[in-house]
Amino acid sequence: MGSTGAAAGKPAKPESHLAMVRRARRINRELAEVYPYAHPELDFRNPFELLVATVLSAQTTDLRVNQTTPALFAAYPTPEDMAAAVPERLEEIIRPTGFFRAKARSLIGLSAALRDDFDGEVPGRLADLVKLPGVGRKTANVVLGNAFGVPGITVDTHFGRLVRRWKWTEQEDPEKVEAEVAAIFPKSEWTMLSHRVVFHGRRICHSRKPACGACPIASLCPAYGEGETDPDKARKLLKYEMGGYPGQRLSPPPDYPGSPAPPLGAG
Repeated sequence: MGSTGAAAGKPAKPESHLAMVRRARRINRELAEVYPYAHPELDFRNPFELLVATVLSAQTTDLRVNQTTPALFAAYPTPEDMAAAVPERLEEIIRPTGFFRAKARSLIGLSAALRDDFDGEVPGRLADLVKLPGVGRKTANVVLGNAFGVPGITVDTHFGRLVRRWKWTEQEDPEKVEAEVAAIFPKSEWTMLSHRVVFHGRRICHSRKPACGACPIASLCPAYGEGETDPDKARKLLKYEMGGYPGQRLSPPPDYPGSPAPPLGAG
């Protein structure tokens, strides 16, 4: 099980920047065919709900957030409501997402800022979003790309891991990763590229045991062989719908083309 796709006994020639760009764009095209329905896996109905859900998603799964937000938004449907929340009650609702005290402080703080500085509306500019408590570039780009249609690259742990495996960048700092990957692709691709890469990282190219033998882009991956290459064993590592299960959304929009069916009993 080699660590690269190079032929045995032949050292791989260094890849030129142009060749890497071509390979990266081909990976994006292939992922677009594998995940034509790629989307944010957080349930939301408006920019405020997406902002809150994204803050809650740190250090937990989108599925856990989706199980938590219906009760949260029933109790606090607007920034004004959440800004006035009793911290202990808010903490109790979001407890399942982990780090609930820090997250509650962020949610109350950002809600107060929306109420006081933005007339209760989520702003559609990066510079404004990153001033909100608990909101960094990653969260801001999620909101801009999916609630406002403003192109952005979302560098979460999955995205960073995969683009380094694919040798699109060697950077570790998320802002530097964002800048280098943005230079490879047209702006119009940034938001959907982010979804596809994250989908692939969650389903196939896992952190500890990537399912190399079941990967549709194995021939384009310089890290092929870091994970399980036996096709049957690799298939057993697949997650969510690639393994025959629905994704993490509990309330996919009914008109979303190709959106996986919600789990039985959900929604």
